[in-house]
Amino acid sequence: MDITLEKADETNASLKITLTPADYKPEVDKKLKDYSRKVQLKGFRPGHVPASLVQKMYGKSILVDEINAMLSKTVSQYIRENKLQVVGDPVPDRTQADQIDWDNQTDFAFSYTLGLASEFDIDFSDLPSVTRYEIQAGEAEVDSTIADLQQRFHTHGHGDEVGDGDTIYGELKQAGTEEDTAGFSAKTAFPMNQMAEDAKGQFVGKKKGELVTFVLEDAFPDEKARANATGVKKEEAADLKGEFTFEIDDITRHEPAELNQEFFDKVLGIGAVTDEEQFRAKVVEIIKSNYSRESDQLLRLDVEKTLIDNTPILLPDEFLKNWLLEVNEGKFTPEQVEEQYDEFTKSVKLQLIKNKIADKGDIKVEQDELLNVTRQMVREQFGFMGGEDEEMNKTIDRIAQNYLMDEKNNGQNYTNTFNRVFDDKVIEYAKIQLTVVSQEVTVDEFKALVENR
Repeated sequence: MDITLEKADETNASLKITLTPADYKPEVDKKLKDYSRKVQLKGFRPGHVPASLVQKMYGKSILVDEINAMLSKTVSQYIRENKLQVVGDPVPDRTQADQIDWDNQTDFAFSYTLGLASEFDIDFSDLPSVTRYEIQAGEAEVDSTIADLQQRFHTHGHGDEVGDGDTIYGELKQAGTEEDTAGFSAKTAFPMNQMAEDAKGQFVGKKKGELVTFVLEDAFPDEKARANATGVKKEEAADLKGEFTFEIDDITRHEPAELNQEFFDKVLGIGAVTDEEQFRAKVVEIIKSNYSRESDQLLRLDVEKTLIDNTPILLPDEFLKNWLLEVNEGKFTPEQVEEQYDEFTKSVKLQLIKNKIADKGDIKVEQDELLNVTRQMVREQFGFMGGEDEEMNKTIDRIAQNYLMDEKNNGQNYTNTFNRVFDDKVIEYAKIQLTVVSQEVTVDEFKALVENR
C-alpha cells in the first residue's frame, strides 16, 4: 500500500492511496472461503460449492466491500497518526472511482480531497484577561424578590367590591328565557384575568348580591376561557352565546403573604430563619446564587470568544461550503450556506481550539466521570437524594448505565454526555490558564451585559 499526502496550499490537500493484491487479497480470499462454507446453492451439498462458482457469483461484491472498508480505515488511521487538522469529511474523487474496472484491474488508485485547518498554537500568557462578574443584590432587588415571593405564597381573602384580578363566584343564567323554559344556568366562578378587557368594566366595582347582565361571547371570546367560566366542555361552550346574567355571591382575591414566621418557613424551610432581618440576608444569598450560575455561563461565553478572537486559524472556505451543500443533500441553497457560514466556522474553530487545549493540558474524559455526571442527572430528574442506601444507589447506577449505553439512538446519549464533560473540563482548564478579573456589578448592569452579548 502506498499513501501520499499532497498539499496544494495551507488548507487544501489530497490524499492518494494505491492498493496492490498483497494489500487486499488475503482478506478477500478469507471471505470467499467463508462464503463457500455457508452458501446454499441448489445441486450442491452445503460447504461443497466449488470455489470458482463462488468467485464468479460473489467475488466482485466481496472485493468492492473489502476495498471500501480498507480505504475507510486507512484514511482515518492516516489522519489520526499524522495529526492532520481535517475539517469536514474527506471527499473521494468519484470520477476516478467510477472508471475502475473491477473485473480486470488488480492495482487500484484512489484519491481524497482534504480540507485542513492551518497550523496554530495557543499561548495563554498572550491572551487578554476575561471578567468574572460578581452580582451585588441591592435593596431594590431584595425588595422586588420578596414581593414576588409574597405573591407566590399568597393567601386567599374576600373583597367587598370586584377588582381586576379577583375571582367572582355566583349564579350564571341565560337571559331572555321564561321560568318554565330550560335555559342554561350554573353555579360557577369567573376569573377576572381571563375576561376580555372591554368587558371587565361591567363587573369591576360591583358588590355581593348585585346582578350583572352581559354578552357571554364578548366577555369570554376565547372558547377555552368560556369553557372554564361556564364549567362545560370546550365544544359545548362554543354554542353558549348571547345575553346572560351573573349574580355575585362571593369575591375572592390573592393577598400577598405577610412577613411572618409561617411565610419564612414556607419559603426557606421550618426554622431556617426567625425574623425579617435574617430572611432578607437569606434572600440576598439566593439572589447571588441564582445569578452566580448566569455569571458562570457568561464567563464561559467570554472565555470562548477570547479564544476564537485571539487565535488566527485559516480554513478551506471553498471546500467547506461545497461540503456543507453536499452533506445536507439539497436542504440548503448556496445562498443559505453563505449566510450561515460565519457562525459555522466559529463552531469549527472553537472545536479545533478545544482539541488543542485538551492536547496541551493532557485532558481526558474517563468512563467514571461520565457515569458520575449521569448519576447526578438521574438524581435530579427523579428526585433521588444522595446517601448510603445501597439499593437506591444500585438503581441509580442501573438507570445511568442504561442511559449511556442506549442503542436506540445510536449512542447519542453517550456522545452528548462525553462532549459536555469534555467541554467543561477544557473550559475549566482555560479559566485557570487565563487571567480572570473580578468585577462587581448590580443586577441591572449584569442584565444589560447579557443582553448585549
